[in-house]
Amino acid sequence: MKNIIITLTLIIFSTSAFAGSCPVMAEKVKSKIEQAQKLHKSGVQAHKDGKHAKSEELLNKALSLFKG
Repeated sequence: MKNIIITLTLIIFSTSAFAGSCPVMAEKVKSKIEQAQKLHKSGVQAHKDGKHAKSEELLNKALSLFKG
C-alpha cells in the first residue's frame, strides 16, 4: 500500500513539473513560425522577381524548420 501511495505521489508531482515546459515550447514554436514567415515572404518575392532557384531555396529552408 505504501508503494502505491509513493508511486501515485511521484506521478502527480512529476506531471506538474513537466507542465512548466509549455511556455518554453510555445516560444520555440513561435520563433520557428516567425522565421518561416520571413523565409516565405522572401521566397514569394523571389518567385515574382523571376528568381525561381532562389525562391525554391528559401521555401525549402522554411519547410525544413518544421522537420524533425
